[in-house]
Amino acid sequence: MEIPGKVLLYCPLVDAKGTHATLVAISPQGHYQLTVTVKGKTHTMLVPVNQAALLFAEPEPEVEEGLPIER
Repeated sequence: MEIPGKVLLYCPLVDAKGTHATLVAISPQGHYQLTVTVKGKTHTMLVPVNQAALLFAEPEPEVEEGLPIER
């Protein structure tokens, strides 16, 4: 996971159901800082972590079997 990163936002608080956004930061105060394009303009949103789900738009790269994975 890299920040900033393209994500899909699911949050009933703001009626977001798969809304495209960019995750800019995760604050220690408990919110995601996102940028969202609405009607051609970019807006910053602060969404509570405990009321939202984020799905990174880019899938994780496939790992070939037999290759050692560092953890």
